[in-house]
Amino acid sequence: MDTSTAPASAARERLLTTAADLFYREGIHGVGVDRVLADANVTRATMYRHFAGKEALVAAYLDREDATIRGYFAAAGAQTDDPRELLQLIIEGIADDAERYHTRGCPFINAAAEYPDPESDVRQIVASHRAWFRGTLAEVLTAAGASHPDDAAAVLVLLRDAMLVGNALDGASVRDAFVRAAESVVEPVETTTFGG
Repeated sequence: MDTSTAPASAARERLLTTAADLFYREGIHGVGVDRVLADANVTRATMYRHFAGKEALVAAYLDREDATIRGYFAAAGAQTDDPRELLQLIIEGIADDAERYHTRGCPFINAAAEYPDPESDVRQIVASHRAWFRGTLAEVLTAAGASHPDDAAAVLVLLRDAMLVGNALDGASVRDAFVRAAESVVEPVETTTFGG
């Protein structure tokens, strides 16, 4: 078995993990390549063997975040075939993610704030992730019988955005408010007629 790529793969993973942690905690523009290299204990040559530069490292960081969120959806889908139960798992999963892993806000919103040009590669990755997220929610809502799945998905995206920002600013206390608001979006609204 050829193991010549094993050390390079380990170095790439260490570099990406270190960069992701630093970019998320301290901001992308606030962290220079030298800091990433020092904290990851890799050489500049090793970085350039795996990434064309800092922008490519940022793209890989966001791609990893995207893959993580997609993995959450896949894991929830593997637990149930019931679309309404899946919606509940998704809501709880979003709340868990914000409470455990994304305590400094949404990595995509944070990145977008640092890259104002909508044509930049970073903003294109952010836009792609958000379109996937919204579209996947709409698909689940459609399967659950929502009368306006696209509208409900858009509201859930806004609630997630608000929760991630609120969680970063206010702490975990926003979890319950997010779950209640999200559940009210996916639950059928009962109408009451008066006098009849």
